[in-house]
Amino acid sequence: MLSSLQGRNQYSLRIPTFREGISLLAGRPLRWVPQLLGFILVIWYFGPIIRGGPPDDFKYELPPPIHHPHLPPLYKPPTASANDWKLRSHQVREAFIHSYKGYRDHAFPADELAPMSGKIHNNFNGWGVTVYDALDTMWIMGLSEYFDEAVKFIGEADYTTKPKQYAPFFETIIRHLGGLLSAYALSKDPILLQQADKMGAMLLPAFNTDSGLPAYAISTRTNATRGGWTGNTLWAEALSNQLEYKYLAHITGKPEYFEKAERCMQLMYEANVTDGIFPTQWNTQTGAPSNNKFSVGAFADSAHEYLLKQWLMTSRSETKIKDLYLNVSKSIIENLLYVTPSREMLYVTDADMLKPHPRKSEELPSTIKSGSTPTPSSVPSGTFEHLSCFLPGLFALGAQTLDLPESEKEIHAWAAEGLAYTCWLTYADTKTGLGPDVVSMKMFTKNEDGLWLPRVEKWKEQGRSGRPPGLREPGAATGKANRDYTIYKRSYLLRPEALESFYIMWRTTGDPVWRERGWTIFQAIEKYAKTEIGYASLVDVDKSSEKAPVKDEMPSYFLAETLKYLYLLFTDEELIPLDKWVLNTEAHPIPIFEWTDTEKKLFNIS
Repeated sequence: MLSSLQGRNQYSLRIPTFREGISLLAGRPLRWVPQLLGFILVIWYFGPIIRGGPPDDFKYELPPPIHHPHLPPLYKPPTASANDWKLRSHQVREAFIHSYKGYRDHAFPADELAPMSGKIHNNFNGWGVTVYDALDTMWIMGLSEYFDEAVKFIGEADYTTKPKQYAPFFETIIRHLGGLLSAYALSKDPILLQQADKMGAMLLPAFNTDSGLPAYAISTRTNATRGGWTGNTLWAEALSNQLEYKYLAHITGKPEYFEKAERCMQLMYEANVTDGIFPTQWNTQTGAPSNNKFSVGAFADSAHEYLLKQWLMTSRSETKIKDLYLNVSKSIIENLLYVTPSREMLYVTDADMLKPHPRKSEELPSTIKSGSTPTPSSVPSGTFEHLSCFLPGLFALGAQTLDLPESEKEIHAWAAEGLAYTCWLTYADTKTGLGPDVVSMKMFTKNEDGLWLPRVEKWKEQGRSGRPPGLREPGAATGKANRDYTIYKRSYLLRPEALESFYIMWRTTGDPVWRERGWTIFQAIEKYAKTEIGYASLVDVDKSSEKAPVKDEMPSYFLAETLKYLYLLFTDEELIPLDKWVLNTEAHPIPIFEWTDTEKKLFNIS
């Protein structure tokens, strides 16, 4: 007995072999199974915290990020750590919560919040535009309680206008309908599709003009329409409904949505214009151009976006749209891009094209040719709008998605970088660090001396020494006299266009400097625009006081665009992959899709 115990003690002191250990464990499952399950539970529960994962209330998930299709050609290592960016994105999320909570507590269900007084603004249809504009941002940021509450409100909405009230067609399409479609694409909630279909149908009679161009506004009660203050259809109004209506046609199968939007495109294909120089105003009844101004500013901005993004959204199947974008972008680069005399800042302006010479569309050149010259009758204004700061992002997206000759791709990429940097300088130069709404750029005595493209061609001929013209980054100005521009409209209206371009520049080049510039802008917004219940536009970006005067307004696009682009800019994961989604002009993501054979036949798509 004693010897048996001694033998057992000796065995217990010896370290068992691997096979003996497995045999012991396998032979006593009640010992190791609970421990293993407990270990797995601990890793599952505390794993996100250990990894520095998303906040606890991040309940909704987008499809997992995929590898970005456009490899950055000049990737640079990040200037801040991954945890720094995670914290920064969370701060933007908190800014959204602060602004939406202020709207929800003080202004809901009106259109917008007055963030100083706590009063309401019903400056659109009184349908609660902030809810619609903020909807997909809530989803992307994982704010499930706000999202569910908003969907319930939307599900009970009636889009009948009041007597003598007219809903502005363009704004309602990009904000309300775009918000519904995007949120449906992300969440697949059938209520959102039902309401999008209802709203789309009620707005459709706006196209019932002699030309097929949409009227400025519509009464959804009577289907009566009325024109805007110009008496014409703006180019942005004509070509900023195709993303929404074509996607709506795709998910509902209703041909009328496609046909009405495509009619506007057909007018552009057949238009008698010079070299893709589409003017800013069109006669609503005849469908003909009604002025000679060529611009990427307020009257035309989103039309340029929708040319490229329509082609991308429909899986690059509508080649006429791509050709139109190439012709228009060529004319922008040749006629509207200038540099300033001292700092050599690259900017885009508008111009009067006084003597157009119509040519048949098949004669239009499709590429930017070396040494090409602008239209002789081009008279630039020198005005540079904050709204135009979407253009560098558009050029960057086009440079990466279009199958361009290398020399032309280079031009588009350079234009994107130089313009984005100038947008940044308009922020960096001011005392608040926020960009003014409109500036007037200093011009050469002879306008043609400031044209950007001839300077680039000359630089190439001279051996391409140093950085191209317009990309030499002079740094922030030391004083107002050294800016090379004067501020024309001094307000900062919480606009998103510069941040939109910074986001696309970062995603397409990999250069983290655009993230850092975005972070600097966000800090300035926090310092100068934040109020107790929201965020307010600034009256004067160049005031030297610690607290710049603000306007009692918080536009809905601040939640739809400005904060969304900041959040996406600071988030390492690509939450909205650019090869899977396009963002409409109000930053509402719409998925890229392919027309089915049935749809091609039903919609007469060749």
